[in-house]
Amino acid sequence: MKTTFKYDHYWLYDEMKEALEYFAENYPHLCHLKSICTSLEGRNVYAVSITDYSQKDDSAKPALHIDGLHHAGEVTGSMAALHFIDYLLTNFNSDHKIRDLLEKKTVYAVPRLSPDGAETYLSTPYTLRSVNRIHDPQSGGIKAEDLDEDGVIRMMRIPSPYGVWKKDPEDAEKMLKRAPDDTDGEFYDIYPEGILEEYDGMENLKVKKPDWSLDFNRNYPYGWFPEHRQEGAGKYPLSNPETKALADWIISHPNIFGVSTNHTSGGVILYPPGTKKPSQAAPEDIRVFKEIAAMGKEELGYEPLNIFESFLSDQDNYDSGAFDDWCYQTQGLIAYTVELWDFDKRIGMPIDWHNRKEDPEDELKRFNASVRWVRENCPQYYVPWKEYDHPVFGKVEIGGFNIKFTHQNPPEHLLKEVCEKMSCFMMRFAKAGPQLRIDDFHAEKISQGVYKITALLGNSGYLSTNITEEARKMKIAKPLKVTLEAEHILFGKKETEIPCLEGYSAAHSGAYAYGNLTTARAAASKKKLEWIIQAAEGEKVKIIVTNEKTGTLSEVITL
Repeated sequence: MKTTFKYDHYWLYDEMKEALEYFAENYPHLCHLKSICTSLEGRNVYAVSITDYSQKDDSAKPALHIDGLHHAGEVTGSMAALHFIDYLLTNFNSDHKIRDLLEKKTVYAVPRLSPDGAETYLSTPYTLRSVNRIHDPQSGGIKAEDLDEDGVIRMMRIPSPYGVWKKDPEDAEKMLKRAPDDTDGEFYDIYPEGILEEYDGMENLKVKKPDWSLDFNRNYPYGWFPEHRQEGAGKYPLSNPETKALADWIISHPNIFGVSTNHTSGGVILYPPGTKKPSQAAPEDIRVFKEIAAMGKEELGYEPLNIFESFLSDQDNYDSGAFDDWCYQTQGLIAYTVELWDFDKRIGMPIDWHNRKEDPEDELKRFNASVRWVRENCPQYYVPWKEYDHPVFGKVEIGGFNIKFTHQNPPEHLLKEVCEKMSCFMMRFAKAGPQLRIDDFHAEKISQGVYKITALLGNSGYLSTNITEEARKMKIAKPLKVTLEAEHILFGKKETEIPCLEGYSAAHSGAYAYGNLTTARAAASKKKLEWIIQAAEGEKVKIIVTNEKTGTLSEVITL
């Protein structure tokens, strides 16, 4: 795929800023750039609007929204959003599919929701959840630090007669679990490389709770719980300026029909609801979620999963306050969390998401498979165990992965591949929105100065104009407003409302009647309207059809 910039490394803020400003300056007819928030460290949270502005404004077309970096370490999601921006703009003049898409649709992107967090993640040894702001600090335990100053926080194995691990006699880089009868030999405890805070030599060791524990993806209003129930949720919903800015962005752009929030890792495409069983949601919505996600599976090779039913490990104390649930269950949008990077599949240990009851032996096999794959495919991200004089524990060993670019994100040489596949999925997702059309608009002369006006309106898109049944249930789906601009209307209304034009997703079709394919019921995608007006020959009559999800369409006839 042709792009202007290279996707062979992860961009720091200044490189991202330079690229976005380049696009805004060189494609002003296609790309508008604005900051929706300034971070506490003074960086902009950028929002990009992409459409063919020579046709209509961005707000007058159905829109797909994409974002990345709710979680600061999941930088692949940010790069995938930037790649899609680049791909659309770079190829607009040469690719008729992109021209057609941007003539009819809008793409919004907030590629880096946590620029401060990303900068810390990419330029220091530290990992973090969402942002480098201290939240609910707790003292005591092993605090992750780069002791040997090699730029990476790895594992630290500490010799201990109480340890549960031992070295694999065939490969000392790998570990084995201590068996019940293992009473002789060297045993180890394994912790993150780090220093020890507040330890009296008697208590059992533990890993210190991270100071940077805020979780943007637990800070949205739907299903929000306080900290005792949901770690990282923040003081109250949208208490982070970044999450509030994103929620405001979504609400202020009611033409958005779909959302892809990009995360890592797992290699899965997650769809709501995440707070209840999918059987408790509208079956029409679940079918749509599955059908769009199936396109993602074709492009990415990732398994589509319902969040609540297949992804969550605890359905009683489930994770909540998530962005995708807020988008679907309060805004009525088709929303996905795409967990990019299928590391487990790459190492030959794919996760069975429908039966996740692994025993400890499987977990150990997964670790040792990781060691093998990383040493073979990106050896620069694995350091063999080496001795280190720890100020508290004495002789320890430090070594292992740079998890940032192995487990959490792909190594740089595989980044472009992941981004390209995601851009292919986003092209297809963007096309799935509703597509308003005026199939017929004509006048028939009844008598001198009297005309019958007929309009046939339709939605040829996949999604219905109400987008989801959830939106209809919540009574937030807006009707289509049809306005006839004529001076004297004798029959019919100047302004007419149409509750919904279904997309072809609503058609009932399949194999019926002894195996024959049939459309049992076509979608209610069309509406015929008629008026009687009084007007002189040569006058112009205009019809305007508008809806927040479909945008605006108009046509003029001369009598």
